[in-house]
Amino acid sequence: MHLCAQVPGEVHGVPARAGAEDYQAKAEVGGVTIAADFVGHAVPTPGGTFTNEDYVAIEVAFYGKPEAKLKLTWEDFSLRVNGKKMPTPATPFGMALKSLKDPEWQPPVSAEEGKSKGGVSGGGGGANDPKPLPPKMPFPLRRAMELKVTKAVLAEGERELPQAGLVFFPYRGKDEGIRQLELIYTGAAGTVTLTFER
Repeated sequence: MHLCAQVPGEVHGVPARAGAEDYQAKAEVGGVTIAADFVGHAVPTPGGTFTNEDYVAIEVAFYGKPEAKLKLTWEDFSLRVNGKKMPTPATPFGMALKSLKDPEWQPPVSAEEGKSKGGVSGGGGGANDPKPLPPKMPFPLRRAMELKVTKAVLAEGERELPQAGLVFFPYRGKDEGIRQLELIYTGAAGTVTLTFER
C-alpha cells in the first residue's frame, strides 16, 4: 500500500553525487552500482535538514551506463541493524512525515511559561492538573517542511540513471548504538547487501 498519495508534492529525489565513491557504502549488481549514506535520525534535503526520532533515513543512489534505466522503489530495501536476524523493511515516506521535526523551529513562549516560576500562585493550576500538550508547529510551516522532504524521497518507477533519494526505516534507538549496519537491496537489478563501516 502506497501512502505517497497522502502528501501532495512531486517526488524528485536529490541530485546524485559525482560518483558512487562519494557515498559511505557501495556495491554492484546487475550492471548497476548502488551507493548509500546512512544519515540516521537526520533528514537532509536541499531545502534544509530536519530530524525524526522514530525513523532513520538512508540516502541511496543508483549509477549505470549512459542512458541506463531501472525500475526504482523504496520497497526494494531493508535494513539489518547490529546483526539482527530479520532485517527491517523500508517504510512508505508518508509514515515518516508524521514524526518529522524542524530543529530550527522554536515554539512561542506562552503567557503561563513567561511568568516567573518563583512567586506564589494566586489560584487555579493545582499540582494534579494534566500537563499541557506540547505546542504544535503551525500548519503552513509543517506543510513546507513535509514538501521539502517529499521532494527528496527516492523517485519511483522506471527512471534514467543516475538517481538518488531518501529511504526511511523505523528505528527509535540512538544512532551511536548502531555497531553494524547493512542495507539490503532486492529489486529489478538483483540482490546485494551494502555494508557500512561503523
